[in-house]
Amino acid sequence: LNIMNPRDNLVSLYRRDGYDFMPIRFSGCPIVRQKIADAIGEGVTLARHYDYEKGFARVASPSPTLIEREEPVDWRSFFNKDLHEKTSFGAYGVAHEPGSESTAHMTRMHHPMAQVDSLEQMQAYPWPEWDFDNIGHMEQAVSQCHSQDRPVVGEMSSAVWEAAWAIRDMTMLMTDMMLDDEKATFILDKVTTDSANRAAAFARAGVDLINMGDDVGMQDSIMMSEELYREWLKPRLAKVIAAAKAENPDVLVLYHSCGYVTPFIPDLIEVGVDVLNPVQPECMAFADIHAEFGDTLSFCGTIGTQTTMPFGTPEEVRKTVLSNLETAGSKGGLMVCPTHLLEPEVPWANIDAYIRACMEFCE
Repeated sequence: LNIMNPRDNLVSLYRRDGYDFMPIRFSGCPIVRQKIADAIGEGVTLARHYDYEKGFARVASPSPTLIEREEPVDWRSFFNKDLHEKTSFGAYGVAHEPGSESTAHMTRMHHPMAQVDSLEQMQAYPWPEWDFDNIGHMEQAVSQCHSQDRPVVGEMSSAVWEAAWAIRDMTMLMTDMMLDDEKATFILDKVTTDSANRAAAFARAGVDLINMGDDVGMQDSIMMSEELYREWLKPRLAKVIAAAKAENPDVLVLYHSCGYVTPFIPDLIEVGVDVLNPVQPECMAFADIHAEFGDTLSFCGTIGTQTTMPFGTPEEVRKTVLSNLETAGSKGGLMVCPTHLLEPEVPWANIDAYIRACMEFCE
């Protein structure tokens, strides 16, 4: 019996050409990671514990190198408040401030351009720069993983919207967009250019999959009107994806948005998205979404982290996993997994049930 290697298996699954085994994918907060360690022993990887190493195969590629500044930026000067001494700052100066012990791993976000009121201030901002030409370190890492038959993903996080509003503040950016303000055009174009260059670099480096996204859905509705989305965000997302596929037409694009995004799915397909994540079951019924779009779009997720994973029984987890895989069928098109980070309420027994159900389906 010849079983596909992890790289071929994942690519074939997402291309809906069949698959031999269901890869395992989930991430947990520190408390959940400790639960796993307590359950299976310190230093024992899940892959070894389940003798299913090929299932834990997705490897992240290194990113393009951020060019160091001659003088470090005092990011705190962009905020009109005192921030906790352990506050961290991203490449764009977005602040993540820790809270009390009860907030666990969660942080509070602060927006460095929330008080900006002119285009000139935006233009003078200390925007980060990357070295997109020298990607040898990325190519080397991808080549090494491919020599082990492992699929490689380029992790981009935000494509356009989230990065832009994290800098500007969501309410301020939406106001700018509604007023057709030049500040909205400037900041969205700036982020789009950076994202397109990153996506192209990942594609040139040879990754199999680029993971990008922007939360454009809420629990019961889309975050903005379809008209606003199609004017401001869709054409920019199209530029980011086109930049990657110009370098490698075969690279798969996985797009993440939490919440209800059904009205946007035709737009995502049109701009080149290959895989939609996470198809949050509290907002979207996978069977319905698959029936309408399953011939042209693949999926990743579908196991609720607001419902099934924290509050279901192990048997309910098992049945949900098997039901969703049955819906997708033998051609694939679904990497079944939790829809988001596993938070402290999730018991080890449910994680165990998820893994075992993935294995059971392909036995």
